[in-house]
Amino acid sequence: MSVKPFFMGKYPIIQEQYQAVMKKKPSSFKGVRNPVEKVSWNDAVKFCEKLSQKTGRIYRLPSEAEWEYACCSGTQTKYCFGDDGERLKDYAWYDNNSERKTHQVGRKKPNAFGLYDMHGNVWEWCSDRWHNNYNNAPTDGSSWETGKDDIRVLRGGSWGSDATDCRSANRTRDYANYCFSLSGFRVVCIPALPKTL
Repeated sequence: MSVKPFFMGKYPIIQEQYQAVMKKKPSSFKGVRNPVEKVSWNDAVKFCEKLSQKTGRIYRLPSEAEWEYACCSGTQTKYCFGDDGERLKDYAWYDNNSERKTHQVGRKKPNAFGLYDMHGNVWEWCSDRWHNNYNNAPTDGSSWETGKDDIRVLRGGSWGSDATDCRSANRTRDYANYCFSLSGFRVVCIPALPKTL
């Protein structure tokens, strides 16, 4: 599989950013630099559309392939830092250290790509429809849109997840219109194409 170039947000979208674009404060756990949560996949897509309109650049949710590529950051281990689950506390807010709530982004160590909170804090919506396996998935890293049910992919684990659920390859799903205090999102931006002479 090959993944086309993209820029990914250093952090999940925080409450301050969400309020600035959407004029709403949906989160259960208040904190301007905490990740926004209680946002559905539909809400996240609307945020990307409005942000794109405001900035003139294309923002969207990452595909599942893009998300995993960014999370792994060149590794093939359980986590971005290796296989030792004991080290997860240095990289993630999860059930062992979260005190059952979200935390300000960027307080844990980043992965090798400089991305924070890829493990834990909030589950992150991806653009793809849910499939039980990767048979017949796109090979170019794009979003997998075939299927009838509007069930979408979430990645990364959350403040309520155990270490197993925070693994780089772990995945779950939910309906696109469902929101809960465990789920948020981050965005990707498509690089501008160079102008031809």
